[in-house]
Amino acid sequence: MKQKVRCPWVDFGKPDYVAYHDEEWGVPVHDDRRIFEFLVLESAQAGLSWYTILRRRDNYRRLFDNFDPLRVARFDDAKIEELLRNPGIIRNRAKVRAAVNNARRFLEIQEHFGSFAAYIWRFVDGRPLVNELRTLADYPATSPESDALSRDLKQRGFQFIGPTICYAHMQATGLVNDHSLDCFRRREIIASY
Repeated sequence: MKQKVRCPWVDFGKPDYVAYHDEEWGVPVHDDRRIFEFLVLESAQAGLSWYTILRRRDNYRRLFDNFDPLRVARFDDAKIEELLRNPGIIRNRAKVRAAVNNARRFLEIQEHFGSFAAYIWRFVDGRPLVNELRTLADYPATSPESDALSRDLKQRGFQFIGPTICYAHMQATGLVNDHSLDCFRRREIIASY
């Protein structure tokens, strides 16, 4: 039986990482709660590997009220201190505070644009950008679109949201299809557009 070809960054020794690649990464997301989830997780990832965050995602879902931005926006100092005592997440005060702040800013964008999805998909003209990548060296860390998104989010008061985090977010939520040319998921996802 021929093995499926996957992107060069996939670590085959980590089944949950393979499942993330095969089922989620690069699939266009238009659901605000899922978009918020990825914003929180990508911000938590800053300086760490995605796998570190992926292994803690269930804890984040539980502790951040299933990524309901309305609930997270209401977290107070006592709740933030409670979160910082929990080893199930990245216990970085600035990142946890940023998640709460970003929930509040997220709600402002929803109010202004009708949905966060309507806002964020504007940065790719409503359609995923499809890159042609072959090797790990071909993967960019940023793009003009992630630079623009980061700049706009920062102007709106978001924190821990630089161009690299924005690009990773765009990859994860399918605003960008960065599956390599030979990856089986590339064709499947493009076929779903």
